[in-house]
Amino acid sequence: PKRERHIDKIAGSIHHLNLLLEDFLSLGKLDEGKLQTNLQPVVLEDIITDTISELQGQLKEGQDILFDHKLSAEIRSDKTLLKNILINLLSNAIKFSEKGKSITVSSSRENAYVKVCVMDQGIGISEEDQQHLFSSFFRGKNALNIQGTGLGLHIVKRYLNLLGGQVELKSTLGKGTSITFSLPIN
Repeated sequence: PKRERHIDKIAGSIHHLNLLLEDFLSLGKLDEGKLQTNLQPVVLEDIITDTISELQGQLKEGQDILFDHKLSAEIRSDKTLLKNILINLLSNAIKFSEKGKSITVSSSRENAYVKVCVMDQGIGISEEDQQHLFSSFFRGKNALNIQGTGLGLHIVKRYLNLLGGQVELKSTLGKGTSITFSLPIN
């Protein structure tokens, strides 16, 4: 049992270091203008389902991810960037939510756009901190003791800019956060 706990800690540390490296590499590519989009037909439901499946191992005890899909359109987007956006938003929802709390992902169509919302019941973000969340290296005051770089939402916003999308955040301290992004269908 002791050995398994140590192995789990090592695996968690390696995962955390990988995420840090990926964030810094992505930021470097974005800053240098070397990140190109590869627009192709994408089935949004498949990408969301695959991402949720990949992140099952990160869920805390009693957490689950619910998916409410109300969209039957194929979109033209960059599959890799879209998946990275979802990984970042879902990882944050898992990280900032307590054990036993559900995370909800919903998708819908609104005119010429698709909207995807990731909603958690986590620690929430103060109004004061919300205005800085998409800046690089910014961390909310109530999240300083939780691992992270403060780059994730900054990278998400930059990816969405490349894809012609928008992002909106709503949060209440102590009650949770909802992040909705929209992307053009074509």
